[in-house]
Amino acid sequence: MAQNASMEEFEALLNESFEMDTPEEGSVVKGKVIAIEAGQAIIDVGYKMEGRVELKEFANPGEAPEIAVGDEVEVYLRAAENARGEAVISREMARREEAWDRLEKAYADDQRVEGAIFGRVKGGFTVDLGGAVAFLPGSQVDVRPVRDAGPLMGLKQPFQILKMDRRRGNIVVSRRAILEESRAEQRAEVIGKLAEGDSVDGVVKNITEYGAFVDLGGVDGLLHVTDMAWRRVNHPSEILSIGETVKVQVIKINKETHRISLGMKQLQDDPWDLVAAKYPLESTHTGRVTNITDYGAFVELEPGVEGLVHVSEMSWTKKNVHPGKIVSTSQEVEVMVLEIDSAKRRVSLGLKQTMRNPWEVFAETHPEGTEVEGEVKNITEFGLFIGLDGEIDGMVHLSDISWDERGEDAIQNYKKGDIVQAVVSEVDVEKERISLSIKALGGDKFAEAVGGVKRGSIITVEVTSIEDGGIEVEYEGMKSFIRRSDLSRDRSEQRPERFSVGDKVDVRVTNVDSKTRRLGLSIKAREIAEEKEAVEQYGSSDSGASLGDILGAALKGDGDK
Repeated sequence: MAQNASMEEFEALLNESFEMDTPEEGSVVKGKVIAIEAGQAIIDVGYKMEGRVELKEFANPGEAPEIAVGDEVEVYLRAAENARGEAVISREMARREEAWDRLEKAYADDQRVEGAIFGRVKGGFTVDLGGAVAFLPGSQVDVRPVRDAGPLMGLKQPFQILKMDRRRGNIVVSRRAILEESRAEQRAEVIGKLAEGDSVDGVVKNITEYGAFVDLGGVDGLLHVTDMAWRRVNHPSEILSIGETVKVQVIKINKETHRISLGMKQLQDDPWDLVAAKYPLESTHTGRVTNITDYGAFVELEPGVEGLVHVSEMSWTKKNVHPGKIVSTSQEVEVMVLEIDSAKRRVSLGLKQTMRNPWEVFAETHPEGTEVEGEVKNITEFGLFIGLDGEIDGMVHLSDISWDERGEDAIQNYKKGDIVQAVVSEVDVEKERISLSIKALGGDKFAEAVGGVKRGSIITVEVTSIEDGGIEVEYEGMKSFIRRSDLSRDRSEQRPERFSVGDKVDVRVTNVDSKTRRLGLSIKAREIAEEKEAVEQYGSSDSGASLGDILGAALKGDGDK
């Protein structure tokens, strides 16, 4: 019985010894390097168990392994024995477990961790955090996009853990957060030494379309394009280059956002202080076209002083034309100062004012009655537009095209491009209007023909045509028509056929219409007038003579003459 008890106690002690000395699989154990061969380290983990670990597992990324016989190391026991009777161990997994414990504590305490970037993956990089591999997104590498991460590879540096999940083996870190924190401290220190109005030196770090970022020694300030020079600057690269040292003035400091606004032109004299004295109203100057818009062109009078030539002040003759068709960028032009607004820093300029008004010139050189020649530029429902000297147009109204035809008919004889002659009938400089007349070229034939003819005059005409309604006659080249009812006082004689073409007939003028250019003629009126004259000359109220006697005496008297 005693012997059996001794055996049980021994077995219990032996089992207890096994449980105490035998490492548990899946745990980190200490071991000793007993040999290095074939690129592997042979490690004794106790209890007569040995395992092999690849030497590369003892090396940091980009470095050679540092391991020697006799070194004590921690390894992860994956299995107590494999097919060869060796323990399955891993230095890398041990480092990982150790690292996760360390990283979880740092994450909980919001502390920085040290690591090294060793690989590139989609969307970022891989970082070794002393055994645990973390993901570094590309956006978290630096405060600005990094084109070449080569210099950062393998370099030990601090990182901030943004997120970690041990169960999924996921760690996300940031280098940018460390830099921003460092920069914030540096910015606060530098900004604390700056004051608005200070002049400082800085280095141009970056150039954009709207300005340039200038490094003031650890803090960046924005130099806006409008604060670079008093003159117009289309792009900052015109006057700045990256790496250039420039002197700037601190315009504004935002203590909360740590943003600094800088200026260069503030260190120079403001040219507007002398504008009013240098550019009096109505004075002319030569300037350079710097910019062209839909509403006009900007002309630089001197660096920092620009004026606007409004489209309405660009040309006397070119209306509704884009300014780009009148002037071009960089062109030297002569302009007149029309208005100055120093408060708004605006100068209104005129281009056409430096040239004489072409309507004034035309009025001086082409008084009324002058004959001109030009090309038909346009045809409208109310007349012809003729191109004249000085790039101006004159208009021939429908009523001034022809003496003989209706305007609507006469205008059909013309087309664009025709060269025509006309007479200047009126020039209105204020309204910029020139009236021309084509029909006045040969003078007023009607006026010349009927110059001495008045209503009641007796004239001799020639019959040119016999018609049912009357006869057509001609006087000094002017046509007129005598109606049937005016052919005779006697109704029986009111027959057109009693006349022949070529007959000479005396008629009385009943109307002179200069507007329609027609003479009103009547044989009947002449006969009545002659009868009245005979009665007045040869008869009286108490003579008792008959009308036949009177007319006979009158005819006889005419015969005696």
